[in-house]
Amino acid sequence: MQVAFWALPPDEALLYAKREIEHAPLVSDDPDLYAPVFLNLSVFKRSYELMERILKVYIYPDGSRPIFHTPELHGIYASEGWFMKLIEESRRFVVKDPEKAHLFYLPYSSRRLRDAIYRPGSHNLRPLAIFLRDYVNTISSKYPFWNRTGGSDHFLVACHDWGPYSTTLHAELRKNAIKALCNADTSEGIFVRGKDVSLPETTIKAPKKPLKYVGGKRVSQRPILAFYAGLMHGRVRPTLEKLWGNDTGGDIRIFRRLPNRVSRNMSYVEHMKSSRFCICPMGYEVNSPRIVEAIYYGCVPVIIADNFVLPFEEILDWSSFSVVLPEKDIAELKNVLLSIPLRRYLRMQECVRRVQRHFLWHARPEKYDLFHVILHSIWYSRLNQIQNASL
Repeated sequence: MQVAFWALPPDEALLYAKREIEHAPLVSDDPDLYAPVFLNLSVFKRSYELMERILKVYIYPDGSRPIFHTPELHGIYASEGWFMKLIEESRRFVVKDPEKAHLFYLPYSSRRLRDAIYRPGSHNLRPLAIFLRDYVNTISSKYPFWNRTGGSDHFLVACHDWGPYSTTLHAELRKNAIKALCNADTSEGIFVRGKDVSLPETTIKAPKKPLKYVGGKRVSQRPILAFYAGLMHGRVRPTLEKLWGNDTGGDIRIFRRLPNRVSRNMSYVEHMKSSRFCICPMGYEVNSPRIVEAIYYGCVPVIIADNFVLPFEEILDWSSFSVVLPEKDIAELKNVLLSIPLRRYLRMQECVRRVQRHFLWHARPEKYDLFHVILHSIWYSRLNQIQNASL
């Protein structure tokens, strides 16, 4: 029986979708989706189909530029900007009548908020939290929508490391709203697992060509076991450097930065494309753009960051295409990687290749790409909050 979703009140439509997903028809194989990278292909496929057919988002027009409605499309914090750009351009998902909306988007940029408000050298993030608190108070007094649910059908998308901390002075924003955050750290009491969304941190070097550097090599063209190059801050990276630093001829190559004598022959990107595993250690915060970089270059990510919630953990089986190493086991890194049989590694790399499509930005969004999967995670989070008794 066809259901006229547009005729249902928003909450009833969500309840219908939740029931449909709970009874999703079994799908063991699909020409558009690679089953081994999913926890439950049947659930994801049905949920995604219903999102496409039902979901409507209202974007608050309030907020002055550049903090609001001004996407940053370049650099390591570009995820929030690309999402903002694509959702504001969307004809499928955006609705002008808020009474028809299932979700409400707070269109601010945590990166631009930092640039506009933070006083360099002050180490004081409170002004950022005050600014966002005042914004939410403004929209909750101007419109009735926040107060109907205490903000639980509202969401924000923030990729800067300080994104979580800008939400701390508004109780409902912190506890109820869905926060899509790159800095998805469960140890700080801000990110709520199962409600909030872990946002992939994607480095975009050429905004006009976001896929410019995407691609990889065959396993036979990957002579390096594992590779990392970058700054040595935080609690994990110095240990990596102590164990394997600047051993240019070893199986594991760890660099504070690529020496000129090395980079002249092989760039950073070429190192990742020539490595079987790419080490993705946390820095000051748990998130790392190297996770998505590794996926872009066909390199199996090795994630070292306790308390980090992996992006899309509700749908993706990260064990099929990555290695998650507890921080206490860093000294065993080489043994762990060498213990992975070639046949299993080949399956993992194939999964990396197949899951890549779900981490790609496109100027015009494509089915199952990163824009859609982020939106799906927000949609799925909202569905999980819906309780039968409350409708």
